[in-house]
Amino acid sequence: MTIRVITPGLLTTVQDLGRFGFQKFGVLASGAMDTMALRMANLLVGNEEHAAALEMTLLGPQLVFEQGTVVVLAGGSLSPAVDGAAIPLGRPVYLPAGSKLTFGKAISGCRSYLAVAGGIQVPDVMGSRSTYLRAGIGGLHGRALQAGDVLETGVAASGWNEHFKDRAKVEVLPWGASHELQPMYRDNPVLRAVSGPEYNCFTEESRQMFWEKPFRVTPQSDRMGYRLADVPLSLADPFEMVSSAVGIGTIQVPSEGNPIVLLADRQTAGGYPRIAHIISVDFPLIAQVKPGGYVRFTEVSLEEAQELYIQQEYSIQQFKQGIKGKLVRRN
Repeated sequence: MTIRVITPGLLTTVQDLGRFGFQKFGVLASGAMDTMALRMANLLVGNEEHAAALEMTLLGPQLVFEQGTVVVLAGGSLSPAVDGAAIPLGRPVYLPAGSKLTFGKAISGCRSYLAVAGGIQVPDVMGSRSTYLRAGIGGLHGRALQAGDVLETGVAASGWNEHFKDRAKVEVLPWGASHELQPMYRDNPVLRAVSGPEYNCFTEESRQMFWEKPFRVTPQSDRMGYRLADVPLSLADPFEMVSSAVGIGTIQVPSEGNPIVLLADRQTAGGYPRIAHIISVDFPLIAQVKPGGYVRFTEVSLEEAQELYIQQEYSIQQFKQGIKGKLVRRN
């Protein structure tokens, strides 16, 4: 099955859950900014949750599906429509051959994910199909989509294509992801975080402001990191630190005092003090904040963060079992 790109949107890339096992060599993980949305979209369409999908940012593309297939959209709402008729997020939708998928205004969040039955088929680079733009690897030729590109998809493992064979109308299936599994995307979320290794190196006033004041996400933000402004933080005493490991969600503070939240295309190590680390279950919330939005931080313990993660993964496993049951009954 092929997808033809009419217009590429602002930034549309192929992403999966990331490229792991090579960070010790300086190769970044990359992958989807909102991994929860990508996982949900893939599971609902019958793919493995790590399958490659499209990540669309703020302004979506225009795509034509040359053959009939089933898709799922998840994450932020960019007002998706097929041949002018709106379609929902979080539910499987059958698109007949020739269907044109378009997007409009960003209603909630800023990144939407399109999973297609069979997954997007691009070359596997170091165990992942994710696009890393700065290095020009992964995805489609290591870059964002362009007008005229053609994407290939794999064979739908769930048997969708046989089920809908020769149907000529768009069909929205009557089931999908529950609201409990879908984060509430806002432009001013409160993000839970644990204190970082250099937390106590900051002044008492800075530590207090970090937990109490709203930070603005600046336009200089991207997949590598979100730059925050309006609440400059300072160290109690200047010091030089050895570059140390960082991960998605690490909050570094450069010398000018404006924090940077590291995200999907983060570096593997950093030399700035780490004041805190966003907990993993809240990664989707920061990934969906538009430039100009605000974030606040609230402190939780490492034990609380671990418990929340376990609860989330348990819910996803339950969701996977429910989806498998529906796919088996349908076939």
